[in-house]
Amino acid sequence: MFKPSKNWPSASTEALGQSEAFLEFQEMLSRVAPIQRPVLLIGERGTGKELAAARLHYLSGRWQKPFVALNCASLAPSLIESELFGYERGAFTGALQRRVGRFEAADGGTLFLDEIGNVPLEAQEKILRAVEYQVFERVGSAERVEVDVRILAATHENLPEMAASGRFRPDLLDRLSFEVLSVPAMRERTGDIMFLARYFASQMARELGRDEVPEFSAEAVAAVEGHPWPGNVRELQNAIQFAFVKCDGKVINPEDLPLELREAADVCGRRGPARKLMPEAVRKALVSINAIAGTSPPDITKSPTDTTSSTQ
Repeated sequence: MFKPSKNWPSASTEALGQSEAFLEFQEMLSRVAPIQRPVLLIGERGTGKELAAARLHYLSGRWQKPFVALNCASLAPSLIESELFGYERGAFTGALQRRVGRFEAADGGTLFLDEIGNVPLEAQEKILRAVEYQVFERVGSAERVEVDVRILAATHENLPEMAASGRFRPDLLDRLSFEVLSVPAMRERTGDIMFLARYFASQMARELGRDEVPEFSAEAVAAVEGHPWPGNVRELQNAIQFAFVKCDGKVINPEDLPLELREAADVCGRRGPARKLMPEAVRKALVSINAIAGTSPPDITKSPTDTTSSTQ
């Protein structure tokens, strides 16, 4: 076992990694950060787009000013405009007093709009005007509010495709795309998976007040590294936290991992490198179909190149 380092930064404030893909992306963030223009971050869910946006802010000249983030997917479309721009008392039922919006709260600093593809077209028009002229009106008011805000946006959607189909304003896309950066997925970050897995285990040890962190068995390492991680860093963190709680405190074994990783470890142990497994519902359906047809179901543990036949 090893003891967690007190110098490791918090995963909630700084992205971690040592792979070439990760380091190249961090270098691009450092290069773009000082430029006071919008940046669009493209990446799958769970890749750490908000951490990337925070790095852009804290490496810029605005680092002493507010960094305000809004996940647009977390709000109903009808609430996004009032959340972004604020509202006056009496603007709508329940508006008992003036409320400052995210644009106003970020004055002098940076506003990060995550999942901007979820913003309705009506609010997109108002965002466009705020980005271009740094001015807007609160909901229920005709008074102009001037702000100095750098806009960062992120999405996992294909915004050009959305713009072509009329679901996203092309002019807003143009304004946000001064610089477009692609956040690498977990599967592209060769060498980072176990680095992060051990970090998350260490983080859990600190949270629970434990002095030692469990090691990963060779089989557990194979399972973790063989998983495609479609949920990226967020999925990896959840899986390691689950395994940490379930293990004996000394070693994390395959049986301590979530089900999908345990299945991968089982196949890895019997047939070599882990392969993408057939979903359980599909497997059961094939068994039923083959039972009716009087044939045998396929052996999903075999490689497509395995051929064992007998000639009479």
